[in-house]
Formats: sequence, C-alpha cells, structure tokens
Amino acid sequence: CMLCRQAEADQDICGPILNQEGVCAHFFCLFFANEISPQMDEEQEELIFDAEEIERAVEHAAQRECCVCHQSGATITCSETGCDVSFHLPCATQDGCATQYFGLHRSFCREHPPRQAVEAVPEEAPPCLICMDPVDNQTSYRTMVCPACQHAWFHRECLQGQALHAGLMRFQCPAYAPSQAAAVASSSQALLVPSRNLMVSETSSHTETPSGDLGSSPVHATGRASSNRAEQDGPWQLLLCSSCAAEGTHRRCSHLRPRTNSWECSSCA
Repeated sequence: CMLCRQAEADQDICGPILNQEGVCAHFFCLFFANEISPQMDEEQEELIFDAEEIERAVEHAAQRECCVCHQSGATITCSETGCDVSFHLPCATQDGCATQYFGLHRSFCREHPPRQAVEAVPEEAPPCLICMDPVDNQTSYRTMVCPACQHAWFHRECLQGQALHAGLMRFQCPAYAPSQAAAVASSSQALLVPSRNLMVSETSSHTETPSGDLGSSPVHATGRASSNRAEQDGPWQLLLCSSCAAEGTHRRCSHLRPRTNSWECSSCA
C-alpha cells in the first residue's frame, strides 16, 4: 500500500487493496488519509478517488513521522484542533489511536480518543461478556461499555471480532438484545461494523464497500482504477446462502476456512 507502506496489513481494518492504473492502496487508508476527498459519481454510482490527490498525499506524508512506528509516510493526522500527531492506519490499534468508520471518518491520536460516558463505575473489574475474562472497571481505548444497558462490558478486540462477524444489522448487545446501540457506539468508538446487506445480482460485478455507512457503491479512482469487493477466490470471495440464495457473505466476514465451499445464512440455518 502506497499510503501505509505495509503489504501484510489486516484487511479487516484497512479494507481491500485498490490496485490499478498506478494506484496501490487499501480502501480505508485512502478514506482516512489527509488531503484525499472521495466523491460520489451519482450517475455511475461509483466512489471516485482523484489520483493527483493521492500523489500529493503521499508526497506530503513523506515529511510526517508516525507516532507509533516512528517511520515516515504517516498519512492520517489527529482531528483534534491544534494537534498535529500523525500515524499509519495499521499502526492505529497498536497504540490507542482511533479511527471512526462513519460520518466524517475522523481520526484521533492516543491523547485525544473519543470517550464513552458511564453512569456507574463498578467497584470490581467486570467480566467481558464475550470472552468472560475481566476488564478494567473504567472505560478506555481497550475497554468499552454498552450505552444502552450500562452494565455490559467488553474488551475492544472481542467486540471488534463480534462486529465483523455479525455485521451492522445483527450486531447487538448480548445483555440487551432489543437494542442496536452497541453498533452505534462501536462505530463512534472507532470499531469497524461492516454492512452485511449483500443483495447482489449474479450478473453484477459490484458488491458492498467495506463499511455499511458508505452504501453499496463500487470504488473508482480517476485514472481509472477500480476495486470491487468480490473476488473469484480468496478472503473476499462472495458465497451466497446455499438454501435461499438471497443473502451472501465474504469468506473473511464469516471466518470461513479456505476449503469451505458452502454457507448458510442465519435465517436458514
């Protein structure tokens, strides 16, 4: 990736690679980078990245050092007013930097992360409701609480894994199932909660973009480089439900093994 300079970065966090017409970058590295402003082509229903903006972003990032790995080429700068701390997207989770996968797609360094409000702090360390190991009894970058019930606590890594597996429409608090507040809170607290509404025609070569917030638009770069989320094989291969064929999933999104050739949606399972 010409922005984060990493070939083996986690595509769950950085998104798929856009690799055409001289552009080689992760989708979310492009989306969070300074000076790159993607535009929607309403007529073609495509998300457009300007190749000249990408080149300028790379040139300017060469002068900025990542606060985590201390290498040059940091393309993301903290959104806090007056803060000029920068970092690479794959480095963010290593040091408590936050990137919001919704709205304005803002980013924050470890000194200015978004904070969760908590009504009551437990006296003892509560268990994470996913792995059942104890968590800190106060919210932080690595510890989160459900905003709906206020008593379900989670490790960030556990909640991120559940979000990737469940998707936006089915991601709920284990202790307060009627509410989807967990999905909203996780987005605001810099977790990626992907859309899983994959109603895709067999004749269409386009599927969803990595975040449900961005709708179902394919990616395009003026040059004209494009990256479609579906692949013939590999982690982004799209499998339709073997029973109804109305829903689908990427291998990576449902944690399917390479040799698994069929999948059944939750409605049919």
